[in-house]
Amino acid sequence: MGNPSRWRDGTGRLSLPHDPAAVPATAPVPAPVPAPVPVEIAASYGTRRRGLLGRDGIAGALLLSPCNSVHTFRMRFAIDVAYLDRELRVVDVVTMAPGRLGLPRPRARHVLEAEAGAMERWGVRPGTRLTITADPPPAG
Repeated sequence: MGNPSRWRDGTGRLSLPHDPAAVPATAPVPAPVPAPVPVEIAASYGTRRRGLLGRDGIAGALLLSPCNSVHTFRMRFAIDVAYLDRELRVVDVVTMAPGRLGLPRPRARHVLEAEAGAMERWGVRPGTRLTITADPPPAG
């Protein structure tokens, strides 16, 4: 997972949980485990502040850390917002249209943003524990 208190701006991978209970017993083949999702990590004040502003979409997700509330003022598209606690367990998931102010979630320490509908497709819901692995910094 990497130590969330030591995350730096960069990229990484969000590994999605596979919930065998979500697969019907009559299913002949188990549902595939979702592939890791690319994630941008915004850990500095400037990158958290900029967030998804000025973009027309995002391929994957954006992790804001530390963070416990977001807004969608001046955004061009609706987003799903997953509020995560210290252990990256989902506290709440909401969909926000542009021009909205989200309420702070006191237990949240991180926020994961993606295009509207992504969290449902990925199976991210309250109680889900996520794994985020930061990519190593570029050599040079």
